Amino acid sequence: MFFGSHQHTIDDKGRLTLPAKWRSELAGGVVVTRGMDDCLFIFPKPKFEAIAVEIDEQGIVLADMRAWSRYFLGMAADAESDKQGRILIPQNLRDFAKLDGEVVVVGVVSRIEVWNPARHKETNAKIESDVVAVAERLGQVMKRAAAKADK
Repeated sequence: MFFGSHQHTIDDKGRLTLPAKWRSELAGGVVVTRGMDDCLFIFPKPKFEAIAVEIDEQGIVLADMRAWSRYFLGMAADAESDKQGRILIPQNLRDFAKLDGEVVVVGVVSRIEVWNPARHKETNAKIESDVVAVAERLGQVMKRAAAKADK
């Protein structure tokens, strides 16, 4: 399980050192892909493969499903960590998330997010300005999902 925030850097070769406390969970390899809100998502390979299967099972009939498949899977890249716990972030993904030098690495249960520090600060400020309303909206969504599951 991943949680917490860490300040890290991406070196001149595009390598990111992952927090030591997470490395054992990532030993089987990772997949790096475009995330939401202009950050990158890093998944342990088995988790990414499960998500990819779920996406594929939705089929190709709906335009939004095809678009989501292209977005999420189209730039995904396998990565293995070296002895120092570094993974290579491909240039196209670094460009997408505007990552150069300092980054914020955030653990979010089953994934790791990698952020441009300014973008991370901006996104957090939005959430923090209205966290109660966000929590209430999510509570309503979860109630509806639970009621639907009970039927």
